[in-house]
Amino acid sequence: MFDLLEFIAEIDRIPNSIYVVHETNEYKLPTHSHCKGQLIYIDGGAAYIQMVDKTLIIPSRHYVWIPKNSPHRVEMSKSVIIRTIYFYDVDKDPFFQKDGIYPMNPLLMQMLTYTEKWSGHILPGDDGYFFLMGIKEILPKISKKSLPISVPVTDNQRIAPVLKYVNDHIYDNLTLKILSHDTGFSERTLSRLFQRTMKISFLQYFKLLKMTKAIEMMIETDISLSEIAYSLGYGSISAFSNTFYQIVKIRPSEFAKQLTN
Repeated sequence: MFDLLEFIAEIDRIPNSIYVVHETNEYKLPTHSHCKGQLIYIDGGAAYIQMVDKTLIIPSRHYVWIPKNSPHRVEMSKSVIIRTIYFYDVDKDPFFQKDGIYPMNPLLMQMLTYTEKWSGHILPGDDGYFFLMGIKEILPKISKKSLPISVPVTDNQRIAPVLKYVNDHIYDNLTLKILSHDTGFSERTLSRLFQRTMKISFLQYFKLLKMTKAIEMMIETDISLSEIAYSLGYGSISAFSNTFYQIVKIRPSEFAKQLTN
């Protein structure tokens, strides 16, 4: 594996290059940013991208777009195939100004697979330059709907032990009343804390945590959807499916198919 700090610096060394990286090893990148927009495609596992205000969970067979100058930290859950392309000149379309997770389509998957011919800096006039620019040009056209798989984060120290408690009890049927009793905060104070620091309610935050855990389990284990549902505290597969659809906007059975097709 390359030296991480040298790698981060190398991305922007040549401002008008497209920078291409292919990896098959588990790795973590510390918080950093770069002057180029970034496409990350994951196959065979999951990636976790820590942005300033949220954590993005990128499933297999999906890609994430990270705008330029956006501080982020990258963590791969296990050995996967990772294809990353850094593009300059990403100011012309609003698509490139916002981070997002998008499902792959067959055309983009074939094009990204073909990029394994190249690595490092690709300059105007180099073999592959126009092909890679073609990938950038089609992204806004084929990526119309971002997958809402993200969990808000905060550096607020008052709510930190509460969030740890919630994360530690992700498999339980946790309620605001139970959380209030076990953390020493009143229900009213907890409600205000979540709305002020996380911008969502406790219930919505807990649902998000459960659904991201469900997605992680779909990717990294072979257990059935019903086993996932019951392990996360749902009394029926239909209740789990309805919550999953409410958050992710797709049924878990269809989402699982996307991971394997």
